[in-house]
Amino acid sequence: MTEKRDDIIDHSLAESIGYDTYPDWLKARLEWFSDMRFGMIIHWAPYSQWDCCESWGLVPQQYPWNRNDKMKCWNENGRDLDRFRKNYRALNRSFNPVHFDPDQWADIARAAGMKYVTYTTKHHDGFCMWDTKTTDYRITHPDCPYHANPHANVVRDLFDAFRRKDMAISCYFSKSDWYCPWYWAPQFEIKDANVNYDRLKYPEIWSEFVNYVHRQIEELMTDYGRIDVLWLDGGQVRPPSQDIQMNAIAAMARKHQPGLIMADRTVGGVNENFITPEMEIPEKPLGVPWESCITLGNKWKYHEGDVFKPVGQVVKMLVEVVSRGGNLLLGVGPSPLGEIPREAELRLREIGAWLKINGEAIYGTRPVAPYQEGNVYFTKRGDTIYAIILPEAKGGHPDKIVITSFQPTIGSTMKLLGDQGAWDWRPVAQGFEARWPATLPSPHAWVMKFKVTT
Repeated sequence: MTEKRDDIIDHSLAESIGYDTYPDWLKARLEWFSDMRFGMIIHWAPYSQWDCCESWGLVPQQYPWNRNDKMKCWNENGRDLDRFRKNYRALNRSFNPVHFDPDQWADIARAAGMKYVTYTTKHHDGFCMWDTKTTDYRITHPDCPYHANPHANVVRDLFDAFRRKDMAISCYFSKSDWYCPWYWAPQFEIKDANVNYDRLKYPEIWSEFVNYVHRQIEELMTDYGRIDVLWLDGGQVRPPSQDIQMNAIAAMARKHQPGLIMADRTVGGVNENFITPEMEIPEKPLGVPWESCITLGNKWKYHEGDVFKPVGQVVKMLVEVVSRGGNLLLGVGPSPLGEIPREAELRLREIGAWLKINGEAIYGTRPVAPYQEGNVYFTKRGDTIYAIILPEAKGGHPDKIVITSFQPTIGSTMKLLGDQGAWDWRPVAQGFEARWPATLPSPHAWVMKFKVTT
């Protein structure tokens, strides 16, 4: 898609990420990325064995979400941070996900209508889910009982499985590393999530850390097949206080992966190629590529008994995101044994069933003003408008639908996606009205398709 976007550009935001300076090839790749609209993000590592928030329990500051007295793992460690850290660090010694089947994960994501996967190759705790040569703190080290399993090099097997389903690969990597002795140096006190020493006073330690990060990213960019997106987390790692030479990383990564898109999250500048709102949906189009990452359950990682969002709520989220020009990256946390929870799988498959009927209004479309009219959301492709109608608050729909923002081309046919017949409509003073058909092809939301004169 290469439609003109100046009518919705937030120029201040475009400037903050350098969008106007991007070369044509990168803008084209970002249009390709925007076409996909729906992906899965997977947080999965040894931390899936505990009921704490992934990685964050290691940080001294106590937030309601990283350590609290309702957490079994916190209580079992006597609510003592040193003990908690020691035993958290040892979770690799009990991590043995013998039911991990990357092809099954890819099948579920594909059935859900997802077009790409973002996988956490390394979260902030520093544990590597690939066969890195930079540290022993990895899934393929003999300390981990899973190391001898044929699927032990998780990143390789997972990426290969999703590619076999024609899905794009987004590689999550945390720039911060709370295991690395050159980030949280053991000779200094750990006060927060940041590097725990003054890098200007100890440049030799910082240099070791920068080299470490570059080496790990280069491994992922060279040994794990085609990578489409490098998704960098740990936004506090940025100039001037935590400069890891991002321009050099970008150049190196793109040498190995031509056409690579990068998301240096929350940092701004030319290496944050798209914006990544977390657990929220912007109220209006941003005018630059963006992707909301939101969990299917209440947590990013696996939690026994987690409550998953109803399918209708996820469909509504997807429709809101796409009508405002974004992608939805839906978070799923597999179990310690390597299984996607059955309840999550059922929801994903039902979302996919809705998309099989209505995906034409989602994939490859662009936002069109006024974007929303009540519970109706709009997308477009060329001169075709899609009006995505969500159920009323009380459920169901009225006898007729009235839209004032558009009037179809006189004499043209209006279609209901999933229905072979034409949908009767008539122009009114402003816009048009249409009566609902006797039967509807899908639950959760319905899509009217019509052409307008441009």
